[in-house]
Amino acid sequence: MVLSRLDIHRRNRGEGALVTLAGEIGPATAPLLRTSLEQCLRDGVNVIDVDLTTVGSCDAGGLDLFLSMSRRAGRAHSSLRLHHPCAQITRLLDVTGSTSLLLEAPMVPLPPALPHDLLERASPGPPSDGTRTPEAPPRRPVRQDGIRLRRLTRWQIEGMEEDIADLAMASVADTPGASLHDRGEFRRRLAVSARRPGFALLVAETTALVGCAYGFPVGPNGSGRRGFDRLLQESIERLTACARFVVLTQVVAHPHAQRRDIARRLQQRLLTERHAALGVVLLHPADQAGHAAYESWGWRNMGEVVGLPGPVAPCVLVLPLESTSPAGR
Repeated sequence: MVLSRLDIHRRNRGEGALVTLAGEIGPATAPLLRTSLEQCLRDGVNVIDVDLTTVGSCDAGGLDLFLSMSRRAGRAHSSLRLHHPCAQITRLLDVTGSTSLLLEAPMVPLPPALPHDLLERASPGPPSDGTRTPEAPPRRPVRQDGIRLRRLTRWQIEGMEEDIADLAMASVADTPGASLHDRGEFRRRLAVSARRPGFALLVAETTALVGCAYGFPVGPNGSGRRGFDRLLQESIERLTACARFVVLTQVVAHPHAQRRDIARRLQQRLLTERHAALGVVLLHPADQAGHAAYESWGWRNMGEVVGLPGPVAPCVLVLPLESTSPAGR
């Protein structure tokens, strides 16, 4: 007999807490979940956000647990909200009339005209003047071939930062270019990129994190107005005649039977959401494994770009949106 397992990760955010669950909610795992949620209340947490993205199923006992904890939270002037339930949990909530009691907001169904979309349309890209706009909450992720893609909000990125860094390091482990990748440097680049207007991060998941891609737009009227961005924008425009593009700071995919397809889907969706016709990535010339991976995903090596700040002239690889294979759509 296979025993159910539920992994629980809690991250405090001021007076609130994000509780991320992975596994199954049933008789064997409910006591551990109850203990974790009760501890949140004992610690004085005002808002408990429960992320169900990687929960495969929940039985009636698990639903009763959430309802009872929600009532207890209310008596303690707190609240408990569920996010991103799977189809089985959504049906359970609907049948029992618990949707409005536990979900943060009504779920938006997948439009029937878009059966192959892996993620609903995100909010439009940043305004042409480069100003920030309020970040719209991501809609419900869509599952295809057992792989689910979704865009993370900034607080979700903070909650999954360690997992994303683990994935990035695992993706280059035992490759010739592994020495060129540093966990601390990866986290620094992620933090810097996340502060840019138009930044977006997508993850691919099964029961675990299997892929990630993130980037930000650069253009003559956007974030590329001075310094490194201006030099990069001018260089890419000379090479490709494209003045606006998305810099994919990182694309990683865990060793998986569908690794190449996962990476293509992430790249395609990120470019589509940012309304860009061209993706750009900068790689160290000695990163042979990185070059091989991107080229296998359809990227074209445009050679080294001289004149950008830094000790090494990076290689520029580009991916026109229209050239992406149907597998990535």
